[in-house]
Amino acid sequence: MKKSHPIRRVVLATAATVSGIVLLLSLKPASDPAAASAGGAPQQSVAGQESPQGGSSQQSSQARTVTGAVASTQYGPVQVRLTLAGGKITKAEAVQAPSGGRSTQVTDDAVPRLNQQAVTAGTADIDTVTGATYTSAGYKQSLQSALDKAGSTGSGAPASKAPAAQARTVTGAVATTQYGPVQVRLTLAGGKITKAEAVQAPSGGRSTQVTDDAVPRLNQQAVTAGTADIDTVTGATYTSAGYKQSLQSALDKAGG
Repeated sequence: MKKSHPIRRVVLATAATVSGIVLLLSLKPASDPAAASAGGAPQQSVAGQESPQGGSSQQSSQARTVTGAVASTQYGPVQVRLTLAGGKITKAEAVQAPSGGRSTQVTDDAVPRLNQQAVTAGTADIDTVTGATYTSAGYKQSLQSALDKAGSTGSGAPASKAPAAQARTVTGAVATTQYGPVQVRLTLAGGKITKAEAVQAPSGGRSTQVTDDAVPRLNQQAVTAGTADIDTVTGATYTSAGYKQSLQSALDKAGG
């Protein structure tokens, strides 16, 4: 067969075409940009989704507020609201407190100190502010109520005081004095006097002034001493005697 024969040229051209197609097919997968981009994209989307999830574990115990019961005092109601987080008091405030006349001045001076003590102590075992005996007593009473509520809802440290002996009140007999009746009411917890108050005391004219001066001191002595063996307040002999008489009656009723 001659080299220039037409059939020979067709065979050679066909062989060259097949070789070219095979070569193109072998190169296409490695150079296909669509395949390369398809492999990388999913990894980036997964990584992008993971980073926000870290924030969900940061939700620690949320702050919450608890408001204690209203405590009635001789000068007006006292009510305490607490903000707690992680079982600790982070803020204390009096949403109600005595006001009007000198009571406003006493409240403005005493309440910030009581608030600070509540946060620091984390309990209702705080000091009475001098010159604000009734407000302090009412504050502590409402503060304990708030702590009891916080404990009953199942959170943290304040609950440790909840199982303690329940507070109870005992009212002594009325003691008649030359200037009017005196009657004492005690709040006791764990066998100790936590609060003393005169539910009746001489009033009118100078008696009101004497009562306002003497009774807070007698109340404080009763809580401190835990007995009726307290001092007579100078200038309030009759009121002091009646107070001690009714105080002893209350202690007898309490079994103390």
